[in-house]
Order: sequence, then C-alpha cells, then structure tokens
Amino acid sequence: MDLSTEYLGLTLKNPVVVSASPLCEELDNIRKMEDAGAGAIVLHSLFEEQIAVESYELDRYLFETAESSAEALSYFPDMTSYNLGPEGYLEHIRRTKAAVGVPVIASLNGVSGGGWTRHAKKMEEAGADALELNIYTIQTNPKVTGDEAEQAYCDLVSEVKTSVSIPVAVKVGPYFSAMAHMAHRLEQAGADALVLFNRFYQPDFDLESLEVAPSLQLSTAYELLLRLHWVAILYGRVKLDLAVTGGVHTSLDVLKAMMAGARVAQMASALLRNGIGHIATVLAELKTWMEEHEYESIRQMQGSMSQRSVAQPDAFLRSNYMKVLSSYAVRA
Repeated sequence: MDLSTEYLGLTLKNPVVVSASPLCEELDNIRKMEDAGAGAIVLHSLFEEQIAVESYELDRYLFETAESSAEALSYFPDMTSYNLGPEGYLEHIRRTKAAVGVPVIASLNGVSGGGWTRHAKKMEEAGADALELNIYTIQTNPKVTGDEAEQAYCDLVSEVKTSVSIPVAVKVGPYFSAMAHMAHRLEQAGADALVLFNRFYQPDFDLESLEVAPSLQLSTAYELLLRLHWVAILYGRVKLDLAVTGGVHTSLDVLKAMMAGARVAQMASALLRNGIGHIATVLAELKTWMEEHEYESIRQMQGSMSQRSVAQPDAFLRSNYMKVLSSYAVRA
C-alpha cells in the first residue's frame, strides 16, 4: 500500500499534512505529529506585523495615530510577545529540523511588499524545506480595483520567490472574481503550489459592551466542499501542486481531496478538537478504505474525480447549482 505523494518537490510518506496552528508552536507537539504519522508539518505563521515591530516601524505608526483614536493602541495585539517573534521563530525552525525527519514548511503571513519579506530567506537558511506564504487581506478601499488587488498578490509572490531557492506554496482565500485566472497569475508569478483556502475569520458584535469582538470557530466538514470544487476545476489546468486546507477531518475527507486532484490534505481543526493522535486514526482508516476498494496507491486516485475526469463535468458548474436548488422539498 503506497500512501506517498509528491508536494513542493518533496516526497511525503503520506498526504496528511499538519496545517499551521498553535499546536505547531511546541516542539513536543511536533514530535507527536511525526510519531502519529504526519507526512509533513506546516509551522505556525510568522506575521508581517511581528517583523515590523522588531524594527520599530509598527510602534512608531501606533504612536503617531494614538492621538486620532483613543483605541488605536489597543487595536493590535502585543506583537512583541505574540508567539515567538522573528528571531525566536527562526530558532524554532532550527530546533524542529533537528528533532524530526519529516519535511518542515515555514509559514510567512503578510499582505504587502517590503523589507519584511527578507525573512523568507532567513527561514530557508534556518533549514525550512519549503515556505507557505499566507496572504490574508481584505481590500476595503473603494478606489482599489480588483486587478490592482490581484496584482498586489502576484507582486508579493514574485518578491518572495526572488529571495529563496526553496519551493513556495501560496495560501489564499476564495474571494476572487475569476479564481482560475488568479491561479494562473500566481503560477506565472512563481508559485510552486496553491493552498485552498484560507479561512477569513469574521468578527462578531458584543451587544453588551458595544464592541467588535474576535470570533473563532473551528472548521466543519461542510467547508471542505468549496475546496473540493476548486481543486477539481483547477486540476490539470495549472501546473501548480494543489493542497486542500479547511474542513479536512476524516479519512474520507482526505480521500475526496486526493480524488479532486490535491497532492496533500492539510489538517488543523480536527487535531485541535480530537488531539494529535487523530492523525494515526485517519491514516489507519485511509489504508483500510484503500484495501477494501482495491487501490494500490494514493497516486492512482489523484485527480480521478476532477472536472476533466468525470463523466459529467457540468456537475461542477451551473447545472449542479440548478439541480441542488430544485432538489430540496419542503416537508410537512
């Protein structure tokens, strides 16, 4: 039974990859992930804001705007103590690489170009096998066009790619008017893989304090459907490796991601909910399913349910939309 897969030029023993989360901040947890069978591990993110704080750029900005808003200084978390900080993050990469044998993927989270992107090279020098560039931004300026917003993504990817020789995966959200074209643009910008999709965490309203409050909900299996949809459409249309993240909780979710055309399925919420040992359960169930259905390898199934491989490719498009809406019956 061959569970191996190729991702970012790396041969992974299986497609179950630990996604970036607070679990990856502790070296003991990372050792447990390897023991449970993880194919690779994406470390928690180093944020652009953390690097800015180190160079006093963000501190100066907050100080200058303090007079204009009484809450300006409390808007951002204390980035100097958040997670590990830039130098602590690099040391964490070194220690992780020394402690485990599975590929270690560093995560860099930002939205703009600039000097902070030099940390991508430092991550490579610290021993990271690859880099996941997590672009998390919501464009609120009504004067910025969709093309300008997309170009900013591509410029950032190009800037990071020019500074490193290791592969770079780009993690984005689904909110593009032409997702297939955007994937193509990111490929042209130099991306080696596309991670679908980032989860945009929407704030809630606290009606007692009349404040905007952070809100975090772990993913559910339903969120997987959007990821499967786009991976199945993009498979074979771009040369990028495709990864699914968000809504991967069970072995069946992993199988669906593979059949859609993904190289790996990333998992975070399931581990936060069920514990790191859940990886071993997923892999055992994955092997059992493959044996029962006479699959010899993961590669054998990859892309087998993509748009270009199924008998009714229109099921991914508008015809499916109409069928779904007409299939619901109101019960008495």
